[in-house]
Amino acid sequence: MSPEERRKFNKQLMSLAVPMALQNLLGALVGASDAFMLGRLTQDAIAAVSLANQIAFVMSLFYSIAIVASSVLISQYWGKKDYLNVRRFLGMAIRYAFVIGVIFTVGAFFFAEQLIGILTPEQELIRIGAEYLRIVCFSYIFTAVLRCFLMIMKISGHAKLSLWISVVTVVVDMTADFFLIYGFGKIPALGANGSAYSTVVVEVVALTWCVIWAQRNADIRLRRDSLFYFSKAYERDLWKIIPGMAASSLAWGFSITMHSFILGHLGTDATAAASVTTVAQSLIQGLTHGLSTGISIMIGQLLGRNELEKAKEYGARSWGVAFASGMINVLLICIVGPLVYLFYVLEPLAKQYLVQMLIFLAFYMVAYAYNTIITCGVFPAGGDSMYDGISVLIATWCFAIPLALVACFVLHVPVMVVYVIMCLDEIVKVPFIKWRYNKFIWLKNLTKETATS
Repeated sequence: MSPEERRKFNKQLMSLAVPMALQNLLGALVGASDAFMLGRLTQDAIAAVSLANQIAFVMSLFYSIAIVASSVLISQYWGKKDYLNVRRFLGMAIRYAFVIGVIFTVGAFFFAEQLIGILTPEQELIRIGAEYLRIVCFSYIFTAVLRCFLMIMKISGHAKLSLWISVVTVVVDMTADFFLIYGFGKIPALGANGSAYSTVVVEVVALTWCVIWAQRNADIRLRRDSLFYFSKAYERDLWKIIPGMAASSLAWGFSITMHSFILGHLGTDATAAASVTTVAQSLIQGLTHGLSTGISIMIGQLLGRNELEKAKEYGARSWGVAFASGMINVLLICIVGPLVYLFYVLEPLAKQYLVQMLIFLAFYMVAYAYNTIITCGVFPAGGDSMYDGISVLIATWCFAIPLALVACFVLHVPVMVVYVIMCLDEIVKVPFIKWRYNKFIWLKNLTKETATS
C-alpha cells in the first residue's frame, strides 16, 4: 500500500471508527450508569441486575444475527449506490428484530423468577432480579429496532449523528437513574427498579429520534413497499450469511451466560466482582468495536464495487490496526481499572477478586482485539461468517467451558482459577486467525446485478 493510500485508509477508518468508538463508549455508559448508581446502593443490587441483564444480552445475540447479516449486504449495496435494496434489507432487519423483541418481552415478563433462578440459587438475588426484569423487558422491542437504525447510520456515513444520539441517551439515562434509584423530593427511591424504568425511557427517546431521522432521508426512508418487501431470492441471500453469524453469536453469547451461571454458583462476591469487571471491559472495548465495524464497512463497500485488490490491501492493513488496538486496550485498563475499584461498594473478598480479574483482563483484551477486528470485521465483510462460529465452538464449548465446569463443580478450585479458565477461549483462537485469513474466502462480492435504485 502506497503512503498516499495508507493516509487515505487511515483517514477513512478514523472518520468511521472514532465516532463509532465514542458511540460504543457512550452506549456502554448507558448500561454502566445503572451499574455505577447501583454500585453505591448494595452489592446484592448490582449482582441481581447484572444477572437480570443476561436476558437482554441473550436477546441481543438473536437480533444481532439478523442485523449484522443484513449489514453485510447493505454495505455492499450502499457501495453500489443501490438504495432500493438498501431499504429492502433494512426493512428485513427491522422485521426480524421486532419479532425477536416481542418474544423476549413476553418470556421475561411471565417467567422472570424462573429465568433468574437458572443463573443463581440466591433467593435475594432472584427477588431483586425478577422485579427489575419485569419492568426492563418493556424496553426490549425498542432496543432491537433501534439497533437496526444505528446500523444504517454507520453504513450511510452518519456515524456522527449516532454519536449525538448516544450523548443524549447517556445524559437522560444518568439523570433518570439518579432520581429514580435514590429518589428526590416527592419522587420515591425505587432502587434497582428505578434503573429499569430509566432504561425504558432511554430506548424510547433514542428510537423516536432515529425514526424521525430516517423518514427525512430519501435514500433510507422506509415506505410500506420496502418495510414489508418479501423475496425468496433475497431471503436466501440473507440466510447464506445468517448460519455463520448464528453459530458465532450464539456460541459466544451463551458462553457469556454460562460464565454468569458458573460465577453465580460461586457466591455473591464472585458475581459482583465479575459484574464490575464486565463494566470495565464494556468501557474499554468500544474502540476495538469501532475499528472492527469501520473496517468491515470499508472492505464491504470495496467488494460491492468489485475492487478486490484494494479490499485485499485494506485487509492486510487491518493486522496493524488490531495490534495497535490491543496495546491501547491495555493502556485503558490501567486507567479504568483503578477507577472502578475505588467507585464500587464491594466486600473485601469481592474487591480482591476484582483486582485479580482486571489484571487478567489486560491479557484477554489483546487477544480480543485480533479476534474482533480480523475475525469479526474483515471476514464477514465478504460473507465469511462461518469461521468465527467454528472457532468459538471449538475454543469455547469444547475447551474453556467444559474445563471451567469441571473446575467449579467437580474439583472446587479457587474462584480465580475458574475465572481464568473460562476466559482462555479468546486467547487460544489467536494463532489460527492468520491461517484462515490467507485462504481469502472473505474476498467476495455478494451483490446482485439485477437490482434497480
